[in-house]
Amino acid sequence: LRIMAGKVKWVTDIEKSVLINNFEKRGWVQVAENEDWNFYWMSVQTIRNVFSVETGYRLSDDQIVNHFPNHYELTRKDLMVKNIKRYRKELEKEGSPLAEKDENGKYIYLDFVPVTFMLPADYNLFVEEFRKNPSSTWIMKPCGKAQGKGIFLINKLSQIKKWSRDSKTSSFVSQPSKEAYVISLYINNPLLIGGKKFDLRLYVLVSTYRPLRCYMYKLGFCRFCTVKYTPSTSELDNMFVHLTNVAIQKHGDDYNHIHGGKWTVSNLRLYLESTRGKEVTNKLFDEIHWIIVQSLKAVAPVMNNDKHCFECYGYDIIIDDKLKPWLIEVNASPSLTSSTANDRILKYNLINDTLNIAVPNGEIPDCKWNKSPPKEVLGNYEVLYDEEMAQSDGSDRDLRSRSGQSAGVKGTRARDSGKPVLTTWK
Repeated sequence: LRIMAGKVKWVTDIEKSVLINNFEKRGWVQVAENEDWNFYWMSVQTIRNVFSVETGYRLSDDQIVNHFPNHYELTRKDLMVKNIKRYRKELEKEGSPLAEKDENGKYIYLDFVPVTFMLPADYNLFVEEFRKNPSSTWIMKPCGKAQGKGIFLINKLSQIKKWSRDSKTSSFVSQPSKEAYVISLYINNPLLIGGKKFDLRLYVLVSTYRPLRCYMYKLGFCRFCTVKYTPSTSELDNMFVHLTNVAIQKHGDDYNHIHGGKWTVSNLRLYLESTRGKEVTNKLFDEIHWIIVQSLKAVAPVMNNDKHCFECYGYDIIIDDKLKPWLIEVNASPSLTSSTANDRILKYNLINDTLNIAVPNGEIPDCKWNKSPPKEVLGNYEVLYDEEMAQSDGSDRDLRSRSGQSAGVKGTRARDSGKPVLTTWK
């Protein structure tokens, strides 16, 4: 573990902005407002070393870090799905109305992750599901990679023969050297704007998991593909049609370096309100907030809730043409690279607001404080869920909210029920 001997000190916004350029170059940066305390911005690899038993390193009360030790329970594609499945089953055992299913056996309130299997472990289960609908398209992703690397689409079982198979038994053979993949049912009816597929990148800050307290960043954005979408099987290999990752799209012939193929979330909301109506738009964003909170609740019991930690996640959400949002994945280190001028402003503000919540008023950090900063330091963040507050107000009353009687953050009112009712699930 490398710890900088010297300390970085700044007094101006310009000096603070320099930090943005260092995050991804160094993996982590030590930052200090004065000589009495340390703030560490670390990569996901470095954080494991900090909390490793072998290193024997211990953080003091005035040191905080930007990842939870086992954040991968949420940010690895396979573990995220595993934890959400476990969460559903636990709610079923408890008889929770949130785990209610429809006549087809689908969850009514917790159906926000596409049908997913782990390969090679779940190969036989996948084949069984695939044969129920042989014309379906599936998307394969390596569990431990990002930026669209290693992703491909299939619509035939023969297309996944890059893994070994026992020719005599036709059973899937696991090889320790083979990288684990997840295979998910592809959302082949995405909402299109201008004929192009897009997804949402939303930022969520978690200051503590037990009790759960999280914040939603208002300045998220949409990432668009550069080529118009088509469900045609002949275009399954064209990643400019299917994958929204900027790391991929920036190599396309039609990539626009000025706007970077991005829309702000506020622009998306305006577009949807004008084309679909305000009520369904409010309902959509309420469902997105619901997905985020439920995914965090799913991993909270297994997350190592170290008092020195906070974390800013990058949520990837896809909306289908029925305005149903789907959780695709959660990133532990969302890109802080700026691809456009607006991108730089957004990410500068994101880092600044995150630091202001992690260390309110630039005071000396104290990991023993209750991590509930005053509203005036939230910046572009707003409280998405506060478990302590929810419990003090009585039970969460989640079911009423899922019945369409509540909307987004800050207690906005919904209209589906005919009567305005304050949000009750947060």
